[in-house]
Amino acid sequence: MPRNQLIQALAHPGFLLILLSLLAGCASEPPQPSMPARLPAYQNNAAYNKPYTVKGITYYPLASGNGYRETGLASWYGAESGNRTADGSRFDPQGFSAAHKTLPIPSKVRVTNLRNGRYVDVLINDRGPFSPNRLIDLSQGAAKQIGISGLTEVEVSYLAAPSGEE
Repeated sequence: MPRNQLIQALAHPGFLLILLSLLAGCASEPPQPSMPARLPAYQNNAAYNKPYTVKGITYYPLASGNGYRETGLASWYGAESGNRTADGSRFDPQGFSAAHKTLPIPSKVRVTNLRNGRYVDVLINDRGPFSPNRLIDLSQGAAKQIGISGLTEVEVSYLAAPSGEE
């Protein structure tokens, strides 16, 4: 090929695009096999902070509650007086405790009644509620403190791990 034709071929925009594509392909690394998604490392190895299944649904407790804030429906419970909670303590209906599906146990949270602005700080020490569309179950004493008698819209905000575990 004469020199003029070679220069014209090299100057053609399509040739330059093909050359760059080839060079880019040579510089890339071969594709890596995809890694399976990892579950969070659970700091607290207690059974109540590991994944669990209720009514065919698997729940994955959070490794940390830092930054957690959610709104949803709260209910209350009190008939279980004396029964053991997920963390093994005895349930006190007049105490200030709660059940949550995924926050770490123990966690301290603030529950604010969005109807009246009243709030209470409670200890998450149990799992639940397992009724559809419910965010948290409060002990009867905590619910009474913020004026909840049935289902009520609340905001739940994580405050801390009670003993500075995080």
